[in-house]
Amino acid sequence: MSISAVRTQVQSFLDRDTETWSYVVYDREGGAAAVVDAVLNYDAASGRTSTEGAEEIVAFVREKKLTVEWILETHAHADHLSAAPFIREQLGGKIGIGNQICQVQKIFREVFNLEKEFLVDGSQFDHLFGDGETFSVGDLEARVIYAPGHTPADMAWLIGDALFVGDTLFMPDVGSARCDFPGGDAATLYRSVQKLLALPEETRMFMCHDYPPSDGREHQCETTVGDQKRENIHLHDGISEAEFVAMRSERDATLAMPRLIIPSIQVNIRAGEMPPAEDNGTVYLKVPINAL
Repeated sequence: MSISAVRTQVQSFLDRDTETWSYVVYDREGGAAAVVDAVLNYDAASGRTSTEGAEEIVAFVREKKLTVEWILETHAHADHLSAAPFIREQLGGKIGIGNQICQVQKIFREVFNLEKEFLVDGSQFDHLFGDGETFSVGDLEARVIYAPGHTPADMAWLIGDALFVGDTLFMPDVGSARCDFPGGDAATLYRSVQKLLALPEETRMFMCHDYPPSDGREHQCETTVGDQKRENIHLHDGISEAEFVAMRSERDATLAMPRLIIPSIQVNIRAGEMPPAEDNGTVYLKVPINAL
């Protein structure tokens, strides 16, 4: 698996409320960029949104005089709302996600009983990427790696020498993503991770989230394939698929639903757009009772 000779420039942004990392990935100052997993601030108590965090991304892009070509989502997140439409409005670019998003849309159209006009063909996004598809970010070569298990539609983005893994893996001392969402599967995640860990050990790996253990360490976003293979508490070298599935299944049974799963999913399967306003001009998000 080849990695671009151009070293990827990566600027990270942490949303502390959801412990989500967003990234601006670029080839050089004044060059081309992609934005990965941008966060729209959301206050669950009031139902109010804010673009405060996304505005930091916009300011950085403008400071570096970058041209945004892609706004990428690793998957339809269940823990934060996407700011992709705001980024596109401010900076341009195309919103991209994996083509298996249609599976997730079908699942949650039923869960939320969405309006009949809601299409489950991924057309809300500007581009649906397939496994192995290649593209570029300026001088950076990029490739898509299908990595399901956490959800049926997770993609990892290999941009130059930097791999953006979404929720497949966390920092080595935190482990791996849960697999108990609709369409998730621990054995599938194990196999997906093996694909990622087959990349060269020096490949830089960037997390979508970090949940630091209670030892006082600060939030971190970057590790390497080699460090994950040696040190990941759930998926280091030598862990069998059966061992991982048993651990992950037992652990997932103890986890509560993410705090923002209900609003997040409804928005993120629409490429970050809100549902259509009702006849009074107000947008509403649904809460399915006893459904999740």
